[in-house]
Amino acid sequence: MTTRYRTVVDAMLILVRDGKVLLAQRQNTGYADGQWNLPSGHLEEGETIDEAVAREALEEVGITLGVEDLRFVHLCHFRAPGGQARMGVFFEATSWEGEPVNAEPHKCARIEWFPLDRLPSNTYPYTAAGVERYRQGAPYAAVWPKGSPG
Repeated sequence: MTTRYRTVVDAMLILVRDGKVLLAQRQNTGYADGQWNLPSGHLEEGETIDEAVAREALEEVGITLGVEDLRFVHLCHFRAPGGQARMGVFFEATSWEGEPVNAEPHKCARIEWFPLDRLPSNTYPYTAAGVERYRQGAPYAAVWPKGSPG
């Protein structure tokens, strides 16, 4: 019997203001620490992906938004170093309440706005790929490091 494929699903939030995107620098998580990432998190049992994005927005950057404030913009299938497959579902927030702050300083060193076309060199590859495809208007990408199976 074939084992059913499983992957981690990530809810990714793209906040853009004045041509800049909000990124958070990870720390103390054990995964991609020191790298920049979008406000994001895993899909939890019983929630839809857009509900997960709204939840993560509040938890990570302290803003309130509803699912009606979100627009699906990209799906990225990614193989992380070490072989774990992830599926990133990227939503753009069209409006939100509040000013973004670092609401999780125990997991995030800082948040900062970066030009969409000039992300930091230490942006997590999956995030960088998703933002670039968002800029291009591309709805899907597969990002597989060289030498990965698949």
